Amino acid sequence: MSVALKVRRLSKTYQVFRRGSGLGQTLASLFRREYTQVDAVRDVSLDLEEGELVAFLGPNGAGKSTTLKMLSGILHPSSGEVLALGRFTPWKDRTHYVRHVGAVFGQKSQLVWDIPPQDAFRMNRAIHDIPRPVYRQRLERLVELLGIERIMTQPTRTLSLGERMRCEFALSLLHAPSLLFLDEPTIGLDIDAKDKIRSFIRETNQSGTTVILTTHDLQDVEQLARRVIVIDKGSIGLDGSLDELRRRFGDHKRIRVKSPNFPSELRMRGVEVVHREGDDSELELDRALCSMHDFLEKLPHLCRVDDLTVNDPPLEDAVRRLYQGGRGRSE
Repeated sequence: MSVALKVRRLSKTYQVFRRGSGLGQTLASLFRREYTQVDAVRDVSLDLEEGELVAFLGPNGAGKSTTLKMLSGILHPSSGEVLALGRFTPWKDRTHYVRHVGAVFGQKSQLVWDIPPQDAFRMNRAIHDIPRPVYRQRLERLVELLGIERIMTQPTRTLSLGERMRCEFALSLLHAPSLLFLDEPTIGLDIDAKDKIRSFIRETNQSGTTVILTTHDLQDVEQLARRVIVIDKGSIGLDGSLDELRRRFGDHKRIRVKSPNFPSELRMRGVEVVHREGDDSELELDRALCSMHDFLEKLPHLCRVDDLTVNDPPLEDAVRRLYQGGRGRSE
């Protein structure tokens, strides 16, 4: 399989003006400016194969959006190399590269506020010089998949957020890009709209488009991504599968116990009560401190167990530990 993106030691440093507080320091800064170097992205290296769907995770300010903007050619890096689709340097070959790239930024619109989506689509056809028969065929398919036929002629300003986002996806895919960059594509959407967008992303990827997704909604990750890259303070902290993320930073189990006399204070090393309601208690078991065998052996001596279920903890827990600098036993 071919490599869609080959990234080596990619970095982005900003020079930020530092102004002191108070009138004196403010006046002094007019004559002598002090600057601070901020490393938004540091030495990021990775390979993405054609047809992959990769999720970029990280806390706010971690460097996710900056990385995407460099990979899509919007930003110039301070250093490093990127080879896209085997022949493009995104920021140098931008004119030709953008013909092969689509982008949806959840907080920035490509649609024109006062004109209907169908006119924006026509503009995009002209920009990318898409032959009319090809354009009509693609548009019909996108309209059907995204369910936007009813809103094609309405001014963009009258559309709901979910309707606008579906039109954004159609606009970004009219020219059949090989690479699709998605930055928070489901932000602010209701459950129904998120499901429709996720289904569309999945189908787009299955058709062969390489998708790179940044999101804070871990449901997006669990339902879509096969590979996860976690970035924090500008550097990659983990690059692997969801299972690897859970193994390294989530060697825990969630246990639900139904008991009429569950102890008010559970004194068992490695076991924490995370929620209680009536006879139901939810526990978190750290298997590095307490084995499942030991827990199941001790529990009947503490209370009467009417029911018990064991599950993996939510993905959010593993990601939270990673953001906080947690380490798994494998390290």
